[in-house]
Amino acid sequence: MKIATWNINSVRLRIETVCRFLAEAKPDVLCLQEIKCRNGEFPEKAFKQAGYKHIHVVGQKGWHGVAIVSRVKLEPVEAPKICPKSEARIAAAKIDGIEIHNLYVPAGADLPDLSNPKFAHKLKVLDRMKALYKKRKGQTPTVLVGDLNVAPGEFDVWSHRQLLNVVSHTPGETDRLNAVRDLGGFVDLARLHKPDPEKLFTWWSYRSPDWTKNNRGRRLDHIWATSDIAAVSQAEAFHIHVPVRSWERPSDHVPVVAALKL
Repeated sequence: MKIATWNINSVRLRIETVCRFLAEAKPDVLCLQEIKCRNGEFPEKAFKQAGYKHIHVVGQKGWHGVAIVSRVKLEPVEAPKICPKSEARIAAAKIDGIEIHNLYVPAGADLPDLSNPKFAHKLKVLDRMKALYKKRKGQTPTVLVGDLNVAPGEFDVWSHRQLLNVVSHTPGETDRLNAVRDLGGFVDLARLHKPDPEKLFTWWSYRSPDWTKNNRGRRLDHIWATSDIAAVSQAEAFHIHVPVRSWERPSDHVPVVAALKL
């Protein structure tokens, strides 16, 4: 089973790009974040024509929103309530006995201080995730994916020193996200297959005049698996699709793909 995750930054705006990726990478399951549409506005027809007939959408007008599309049958399941504002930030489904949790953690805006309500909201979401996934540990084989909006390690950013006080890499965020992973019994598949000190990025700012030249990226998009699932993850199939960032009208994120030999 090949599972992909991608913050698409408006699925309707970039549906042609998504279909191109599906045709080239051929994942069995694609988890999208920041779809920016309500359930009835999701472009189901295009996905079904591409062979992804099984769809679970948790949408929201104008903002946020997540979706799971699959070649094989999926069963929507109740997702942990990670967001105190009840925003559309998580979708969960069971496929072949495995639960797939697709998350979109708040970005937190620019100021890494509790006086910034968006940053405070982000920390609350991460704290909820710690408690909820700790309770779930050992219950169900799970793959957790998504734009978690935190680059947790020294080699997940272009400059650890310069970004320590920049939202997405502050200790308050990285400590919380690493605790979610450990308390939930998850393995970070990126670092399982591509250990430190290799630098891995999945996001490059739109503000950069030439992202390829300065390569000031961050690894904000993740695929984790409980240890039983991580054991059947295939190293050669893990891939960050960096060239997608240069496609026409790109998202600022690129897809990440992992494969499980079930």
